[in-house]
Amino acid sequence: MKRTISISAAIILISVSVFIFTNARFNGSITAANTAADPTGEPSKPKKTMRAFGSEQELKDYFAAWAEARKRDQRRAPAKASSNASSLADGVAASPAAADSAKESKDDESVTNNQHAGVDEGGIVKLHGDHLVILRRGRLFTVKIGDNALKPVDSVDAFAPGVNPQSDWYDEMLVSGNTVAVIGYSYGRGGTEVNLFDIDELGGLDYRSTYHLRSNDYYSSRNYASRLIGSKLIFYTPLYLGYGGGDPMAPFPAVRKWHKSATANEFQRIIPATNIFRAERPAGSTNSLALHTVTVCDLASRELSCTATGTLGAPGRVFYVSPSSVYVWTTDWNYGGRSGKSKTDSMLYKMPLDGTAPSAVGVTGSPVDQFSFLESSDQHLNVLIRSDGNGEQMWSSEFAAGDVALFRMPVSSFSDGSLDAPGYRYQELPKPEGYTFQNRFVGDYLMYGTGSGWGAPQKQDSANLFAVNWANGDVSELRLKHGVDRIEQMGKDAVVVGTNGSDLHFSPVRLGERPEVKESYARKNASQGELRSHGFFYKADGKDSGLLGLPIAREGRAGYRHLVEGSAAILFLRNDSLSFEEIGEMEAKNFSNNDGCRASCVDWYGNARPLFVKNRVFALLGYEIVEGNVGRDRIQELRRISYSPRGVKRSADEE
Repeated sequence: MKRTISISAAIILISVSVFIFTNARFNGSITAANTAADPTGEPSKPKKTMRAFGSEQELKDYFAAWAEARKRDQRRAPAKASSNASSLADGVAASPAAADSAKESKDDESVTNNQHAGVDEGGIVKLHGDHLVILRRGRLFTVKIGDNALKPVDSVDAFAPGVNPQSDWYDEMLVSGNTVAVIGYSYGRGGTEVNLFDIDELGGLDYRSTYHLRSNDYYSSRNYASRLIGSKLIFYTPLYLGYGGGDPMAPFPAVRKWHKSATANEFQRIIPATNIFRAERPAGSTNSLALHTVTVCDLASRELSCTATGTLGAPGRVFYVSPSSVYVWTTDWNYGGRSGKSKTDSMLYKMPLDGTAPSAVGVTGSPVDQFSFLESSDQHLNVLIRSDGNGEQMWSSEFAAGDVALFRMPVSSFSDGSLDAPGYRYQELPKPEGYTFQNRFVGDYLMYGTGSGWGAPQKQDSANLFAVNWANGDVSELRLKHGVDRIEQMGKDAVVVGTNGSDLHFSPVRLGERPEVKESYARKNASQGELRSHGFFYKADGKDSGLLGLPIAREGRAGYRHLVEGSAAILFLRNDSLSFEEIGEMEAKNFSNNDGCRASCVDWYGNARPLFVKNRVFALLGYEIVEGNVGRDRIQELRRISYSPRGVKRSADEE
């Protein structure tokens, strides 16, 4: 499914798809433990890691056998030959397993609401020295904020000179040293695209080079494709196999450096057969298969040098990046009710960032999004799962349904994929009413509930919020006066944001020995202006105090409108021992996008952010940046600038 679908079609998809899922139980899988066995019936002792293919020929033989089995199964069940999958398929050295996703404090130089401290996520605004670097609508911009300035400095296209970018999406941006990396997806030229730019201390931008990586679209309505640890760019890409016929190895991940006359023959494979691993049990059904690839590129060198590791598995996927590993949870795209469906129908892969071999374990169900995971400091992987989920590709996270469980397993228990996680690793949890599901690990707790999501704000006078102590399994049910559309960390506690139809509520939650909801703050006649996790930011200024910011929009605005409308303002609240007080908002005044946009003209990753930089507060609102002066009880606008490019002319030699 391409992102070039119309916005109206996307809304129809979002609004009707919630009804296609059944609420099947986990089919007893969370109480059953499976082990691999040899032909004599005796359990076999698994290896600690998966097995790589020994040669190109062994990999070819594997695909030949898989293709034959696929044909055989399709002949047996012609009525099911058109699987639902077809509609969806249109070495870095890291620190030891780090702290929980609950961050006691953020890096003073970070302007991104990251899941893990030290693991930067691709976003639309970053900081480089005295300058903000902003990615918007196919262009890069720099704005000077050093020396108490607020001044646009430079702008360049976010793509290579001389190309036609109309079939491309430039989504995420990261800054490493004096290199800016823009991650996008090109339907026109060859898959994932990495554009590199030089940035100097004055904020000047110069295009350096472009590289293409063959892959399918990585887009997820919630997750980010790229991460940065030190100077290492890490990104996940899927490749769905078997849908177009022909040689399944032909589209394997490969890189080429772009130039004006570049050809497909210049792609060079970066993942040999000996870097592709498989579990010792079948990878999903014969109906669908994917190569899940983690690519690591060194941004410290001028030329992009990348290595890749892949695993073969079912195509439904949710991935999560901890400071030490990339985890990929795969699920078959066959929806509920498949005849002969095994009790454990998913596989969880652990791909270490230190270059050692991946490992795996058989699991059941599917996570909702990246926030369903926590690699905790006690060396366990904790994952919230639902019984009816199909991964996070495109908008799939918005449709996860079914029963809820907490999966918890020591990271040392991964092996060669021949074993299924035993039933005692799963704890059944209460299932909340409603559709759009939100979850987050904060401190010692897993929190989850349902809200309005991409749909119109729903009136909910009372909604369930659940908090689970992931270490001891204690479950608390908390009552809110609104839905759950956002769960965020706020120091050692949490804040839950949601609507009751007309007003936007912020409910602080104390996460002590027993979770406790404190008095909420209601912003009258408002809704969320931004659904992406990066839209929120909390800046602590004391042990139990700080300032939070969130984009807001008009009352009743459906969530999907953030794609085509800007936010009305950034709202700022002061937290004083879990008591919220509004100190004001900084409003947008210019909603015009008359900028000559040539690429990425839909804000898939949002367009508004609160920014807390070196004791200063800014509101990024489309093409405006507003600076505020924060007093004890009020924030007042100091100044604003526009960094709009005001249109560009198409070059005569673009192709």
